[in-house]
This record gives sequence, C-alpha cells and structure tokens, in this order.
Amino acid sequence: MQATDKREQLERFASAIRIETMAALGQLGFGHIGGCMSIVELLAVLYGGVMRYRPEDPGWPDRDWLVLSKGHAGPALYAALAVKGFFPLEELKTINQGGTRLPSHADRQRTPGVDISTGSLGQGFSSGLGAALGHRIDGRSNRVFIILGDGECQEGQIWEGALWGGNAALDNLVVFVDYNRQQLDGYVMDISPMEPFARKWESFGWHVQQVDGHDVIAVDRAIEEALDASGRSSVILLDTKKGYGCSLAEGKTMNHHMRFSKEEMDQAIHDWKIRCGEVAP
Repeated sequence: MQATDKREQLERFASAIRIETMAALGQLGFGHIGGCMSIVELLAVLYGGVMRYRPEDPGWPDRDWLVLSKGHAGPALYAALAVKGFFPLEELKTINQGGTRLPSHADRQRTPGVDISTGSLGQGFSSGLGAALGHRIDGRSNRVFIILGDGECQEGQIWEGALWGGNAALDNLVVFVDYNRQQLDGYVMDISPMEPFARKWESFGWHVQQVDGHDVIAVDRAIEEALDASGRSSVILLDTKKGYGCSLAEGKTMNHHMRFSKEEMDQAIHDWKIRCGEVAP
C-alpha cells in the first residue's frame, strides 16, 4: 500500500474512533475525554493493521494483546473495537450505564476484545509485562502492546516494571507512553517533572523512540522499528495533546474528566468534521 493511501485509510479510521467516542460520551454527559482523545491515532494504527485479532473470535489464542494501563481511556478503546466489529456500534450508547458491557474503565470480564482489566494506575504495566513473558515462556508468537499515561509514570510500580522489563529483553512487547504532559489535576511539570524522560527509559535498557503521536505514519513506522529491535524491550513516547480533536477539551487545563451537554459535544463533533475536511465550514 502506498504511504499516502495508508495515511488516508488510518486517518479515516482515527476520525471514526474520535467521533464515536465523543458521541458516546456526549450522550452520557461526562467522561474522561482528555486522555481518550490523545490516544485515538495510536488505536487507529494498532487496530488498523499492526495487531492480529479476530472480532468474531475475541479469545483467539494467537491474537495480539492490548493492555490499556491508563484504563480510564476505555471509551476510546471501545469505539475502536466497535468500529472493527467486536460488538455493535449501537452498544456505545450504553457506556458507563447500568448493565453495560462497557464500564468506565477497561474490564476483561465484560468487554469483548479487552484482555486485561485496568484502571488502578501502574498495575496494567505489570500485568502486561507478565503477559509478554508468559507468551515467551510458552513459545507463542503473541505480541503485547501496553499504553501508559505520562501522569501514570509517576507511580513507583512503573519504574519497578521498567527496571525488570529492560532486563527481561521482551522483544514481543511494545510500550507506549501517551506523553500529553497533563494529568488529572494539572501539568506534569508542575506536579512531578520526569525529564529527561527518554533518557530514564534508556538507562533501564529499553529501545526508546519519541514521535508525534497524532501522525499515524510516524506511529506506524515507530512500531515497525520497535518490533524489529530484536533482544530488547521497546518503548515509544508519543508526543500528544490531551483532548486533541475535541474543541471543548483541547487546550484546556482541567480536561482529564469533564461534564458537558449533548449539544456541546455535538458542536465539538461538528468542529472536528470541519477540521478534518469531512464537512464544509
């Protein structure tokens, strides 16, 4: 596939994920919009060609695993899974409501396509490392992809995992950090700065890359390089914007979890469609 065609295909998928996420949360009236929006392009790349999976058989033994350690971004993951046919799109309207299969945080016992339950920050990283090691011990070809938040990386458990993971040299693993530089109650640099962030991971023996997390081709190429890094665990720092693509959240300081009306979110969806050229201004 030509690079231009691939970019167009992935950007269309990303737009569908973004719109479906906003629509679902707009109907609910609240949610973790900021961190959902910043991982949309990554999800599009992973589910748009990198990962091996079968929507009709979510438990397929040879599937790749995605561990959304920042589990509060579950609505974006649900949108990606729904667009790919793991369950009906209509079910997105039930997010975080009684009886739903789509709770606020990712839950493997409820949602088809979710492999590990997450939400208590830091723990998803440990679980994902264990899954990658388990696949290697069993001689399986399954790969594991883990998504961390940058605020989450202030957890001590992350750095225990980074030490162990670097030494374990898990080349069936790729870790992503959603490096949007914001966390629940402000900016990372104002709460607990982590720079030099890339050098910290390098010091633990990881293969490290840093790319534009909203450029689908840059993300795709970085994953390809990571998977080619034989004998090393890989981490990709994704430079992103919290709330990216949602006009009511992007650029706002307190956009981790927000309340909004359906009308406000409908306007944000319209603004996005204008921005990406889906409708005329």
